[in-house]
Amino acid sequence: MTGRNNDVSKKDDNYTHNINKNNERTLDRRGFMKTLAGSAGVFAVASLPWGAIAAKELMGLSDKEYPHHKIADVGNVAVGDSVEFHFPSEHDSAVLIRLEKDKYVAYQNACTHLRCPVYWVKEEQEMVCPCHHGVFDVNNGAPTAGPPRRPLPEIVVEVNDGAIYAVRVKRYEA
Repeated sequence: MTGRNNDVSKKDDNYTHNINKNNERTLDRRGFMKTLAGSAGVFAVASLPWGAIAAKELMGLSDKEYPHHKIADVGNVAVGDSVEFHFPSEHDSAVLIRLEKDKYVAYQNACTHLRCPVYWVKEEQEMVCPCHHGVFDVNNGAPTAGPPRRPLPEIVVEVNDGAIYAVRVKRYEA
């Protein structure tokens, strides 16, 4: 079994003969980086269709109209009052405010800071987010106080046959 100089044949050495076998897979740094780059490439190619759909949707927001949604009858909303409604989907909360006899504004009422609900305070003539004391200008939805930095998304409204309809959401422009 042992020869000169304490040589041990490989078939009898149970400690080292199985360290490197032929056809054994090894993963060094170069192989790891190739695998990582290949996986990232596959992920990027697989996500391209979804990115294209999202880009197409975002680029077309300014022209996108939704089915007109009746908010209320003109006679049911007094000057200075507000009406809550959902637009463009049942999950998107919004508020309509009648500022003057023939002037209506509507906004999605989720604060642009952390999506807390925004309320119309008639006495103050402003829209308020109670979570972090955000205040929005009722005429254009722009923030005037608090942490919000972006205006509320405006909803375009039309009056037809004595009823107020939500038509589309205006695209945010920086």
